[in-house]
Amino acid sequence: MRVRVASPVVVLGVLVLLVSACGGSGTPKRAASAEEVAARASHCAGAVRASWQQLANRIHAPVFCPSWLPDPFTGKLHDGRWNTIYSVARDRSYLMGFIWLEAGSGELHVNIRGYPGRTKVPICTDTEITGGKTTRTKVPCFDDRQGTRRIGGRTVTIYTRNQDADLWHVLYAWRYRGSLYTVSQHVTAPLTYAKVVQSLNRIVRGLDVIQPVKPAR
Repeated sequence: MRVRVASPVVVLGVLVLLVSACGGSGTPKRAASAEEVAARASHCAGAVRASWQQLANRIHAPVFCPSWLPDPFTGKLHDGRWNTIYSVARDRSYLMGFIWLEAGSGELHVNIRGYPGRTKVPICTDTEITGGKTTRTKVPCFDDRQGTRRIGGRTVTIYTRNQDADLWHVLYAWRYRGSLYTVSQHVTAPLTYAKVVQSLNRIVRGLDVIQPVKPAR
């Protein structure tokens, strides 16, 4: 009986394949979802990253740059077309809104916020007019908490009753280094609640943290 011995090169190649398949620990790796692959393939870069870096430098705090936003948004700030809300308050909190609207087709609206140095949900004023009488009540800007979810290494809290620019939005909020950050999207035709949640999951998975850079002296 003849016994054929494989060459060392072949044996080494087989071992490499086995180690790769098992992740080196004997435990098979989980296949990445389509959303995770898309988020990795599209990083915040170029003009998009530069625009968010400018914001981080302006407010002296980290910001979250989107690697992906629903089409047709690019994520670039001050683009003159899709970034229709660019607001930075005196307390350094910011609101970046992206809006697409077409008569007869629907609306697409995504907001990205940050509250440097604050982790509590901000307070808004709810105005109600009944019988000619105006009543103003202080309410949380984000309310109707729907639990938490682990996405992209972050624990986000989901809110479905929100105020001001986030009215009728599903909103995800998380904390990072002593600050509160949020992403929200409007639930409106042609989108359903499920589609908006799917979109928000992908947005959060693709967020890149950008740290502020001090200007060179």
